[in-house]
Amino acid sequence: MADDDATTAGNRPALGTALEYAPAPESRSVVAIRDSYDLFIDGVFTPAKSGERITTVNPADEQPLAEVAAAGEEDVDLAVVAARRAFDEVWGPMPGAERGKYLFRISRILAERAREFAVLESLDNGKPIKETRDVDIPLVAAHFFYYAGWADKLAHAGYGPDPRPLGVAAQVIPWNFPLLMLAWKIAPALATGNTVVLKPAETTPLTALLFAEVCQEADLPAGVVNILTGAGATGRTLVAHPGADKVAFTGSTAVGREIARVAAGTAKRVTLELGGKGANIVYDDAALDQAVEGIVSGIFFNQGHVCCAGSRLLVQESVADEVLERLKTRVSRLRLGDPLDKNTDIGAINSAAQLDRIRDLAGTGQAEGAESWSPACDLPERGYWFPPTVFTGVSQSHRIAREEIFGPVLSVLTFRTPEEAVTKANNTPYGLSAGVWTEKGSRMLWTANRLRAGIVWSNTFNKFDPASPFGGYKESGYGREGGRHGLEGYLV
Repeated sequence: MADDDATTAGNRPALGTALEYAPAPESRSVVAIRDSYDLFIDGVFTPAKSGERITTVNPADEQPLAEVAAAGEEDVDLAVVAARRAFDEVWGPMPGAERGKYLFRISRILAERAREFAVLESLDNGKPIKETRDVDIPLVAAHFFYYAGWADKLAHAGYGPDPRPLGVAAQVIPWNFPLLMLAWKIAPALATGNTVVLKPAETTPLTALLFAEVCQEADLPAGVVNILTGAGATGRTLVAHPGADKVAFTGSTAVGREIARVAAGTAKRVTLELGGKGANIVYDDAALDQAVEGIVSGIFFNQGHVCCAGSRLLVQESVADEVLERLKTRVSRLRLGDPLDKNTDIGAINSAAQLDRIRDLAGTGQAEGAESWSPACDLPERGYWFPPTVFTGVSQSHRIAREEIFGPVLSVLTFRTPEEAVTKANNTPYGLSAGVWTEKGSRMLWTANRLRAGIVWSNTFNKFDPASPFGGYKESGYGREGGRHGLEGYLV
């Protein structure tokens, strides 16, 4: 609230007075977190044969949330066998229209339990509740709804008159969008008649396990979806299992390379959605206030834990100073803090390991001569936190301009001509995303046609739709997820 001497009649704030937001926390009571979770195999929760367990913590305060089982080789084998049996006996032979009913049912249940999932995702991941509530969970339900509609129309998808499912899909997902990445993987796999063994990230397993309860509530046949929690060893065992016909992975480029080597020489179909270093290009004729909002959304959404983040800002020289001034003003108004507070814009970094990497690369940027700026920001004493940071004076050779930081760190470069903008944007080993800001349609199309990126946003950023394909080039992986294109990787 404003001070008494800064208000006018009626307790209205005087012009130019900043308003303080009162805390508006979402209640944790809407979700019941168990002390311990088992693996989900063949339709039931099953203790791990390995006997190993992992503790997942709340990154906002470092407090333990729950213990989860860590699947070993025997557990992986049981899950793959269950998925194969379900594929051969139930799910594969099932008519597409019947499979679609299950996906519609899952979508409806997710929508009904949206608040529960949103709170759990924020607790386990650290992202703000307004993002899980307004973006993540609605998109999850929408993906299952969208692919439910494809289940009985596969002959019209453009992949032949009688496309067939591959079989058992081994899927490994990251920690930045735990439930949304699950939906991106499971929904098209089930719609096309495949069964699934999915491993969520070690630090964010809880919404995947809650999704297993949704599968039970929807009466999904046993073995169609199996959830194996664990660390990297579990994922390596899963993707190398000879019973898997398909591998789908979202995560780092380094792990993607390892998976490609493992699958080489086998009959496994592989799709990889890997890292990115997206360019956000702002021309001098752009609507600058709109562009600044897109810049902020492009890099500070989800604490920068986004593979397609616009982490490289390319601004035309003639408007660079004005854009930076407006950008700093806007970033100064972002609110960092409790992820369950509905006013929070920037939540916690997901893990101590990721925070260390962000700090290391940000320190490298300063050591290489770039200028770092962050707004005045009080970081909580506990938890994993990093302030929104903008680097200027960045050159193409700087590590912060070339390596994926996966945090709330923006590198700013300038250009003079459209040709220079495209050259700088494409000067990266990645090719996942880009954004272009201009009022000229011809300039937009000219630029987009020359950018080597899987997705190019026009006067917006980070907009997703289940009907739109997503994927990259070069070290950002291969294959597409989402839309009609997302069906191809699960059909033969």
